[in-house]
Amino acid sequence: MRVSMEVGERPVRGARSAGGEALRAAVFDLDGTLANTLPAISKLLVKVAKEQGCSVTARQAAAAIGKPPAAAFGRLLGRPEDDGRVQAAISRYRELFSYEVLCQGPQLLYPGVTAGLSALRAHGVELAVATSKTTRSAESLLEVMGIRDLVGPVIGQDMVRRGKPHPELVLRAAGRLGVPAWQSAYVGDTVGDMRMAVTARMEPVAVTYGSGTFGELAAVAGTRMCSSFKDVVSVIAAARPRPSTAAGPVVRQRRAAAVPVGAQQRRRRLP
Repeated sequence: MRVSMEVGERPVRGARSAGGEALRAAVFDLDGTLANTLPAISKLLVKVAKEQGCSVTARQAAAAIGKPPAAAFGRLLGRPEDDGRVQAAISRYRELFSYEVLCQGPQLLYPGVTAGLSALRAHGVELAVATSKTTRSAESLLEVMGIRDLVGPVIGQDMVRRGKPHPELVLRAAGRLGVPAWQSAYVGDTVGDMRMAVTARMEPVAVTYGSGTFGELAAVAGTRMCSSFKDVVSVIAAARPRPSTAAGPVVRQRRAAAVPVGAQQRRRRLP
């Protein structure tokens, strides 16, 4: 897969405004956002489930992607997360991951990712990754794709007590960057990612080229919709920090229209 350099050829406008009002950090999901691993992972989930005696369709496997391993295989196998067969499936999945997924290397990158991350870094935006993968697996994937040096902290499922959509992952990432959550964005491809961002009071930025559909993602209040990584860079550059609050993260219940790329309306303060 050829990585487009178009984003890197244009300056990021607004990444550092004169008033210091631009976002200071962006935290990224990995699978379905930076890495086009969904087809390979789906195929691997089907294979491992079959070894455990369960017939799983590609669609069922795709729906499990992005969840913590125990939750994913518990759902696919129809068993409790601490069941022995679920744990065996997780071990087998990790054993095969290098051979089935990592072997594809830089070809796994979505177009524009390398150039886009480089452009954001060049304009002072701090970058991190927060993913349901284990930290070791995430680090390996970033290395083989050639973008590990472009992002700072990598926060995996094994580094927190509560996984997505609880905000612990992204709050830890923001903390490692030294940037308040309300001055950060979270970029992901699932409804859980967007709900996590909203709860953490981060700017929710959704990519529509991953596993989530436009309708599902747009249903999460205030989500910024992006059809390419070039759009992601533009949105992060143009967005303004969410108003800070002493109340801490809360889940927003009220629905609002999704904010498309290029919209000029200002975001309302969270209730």
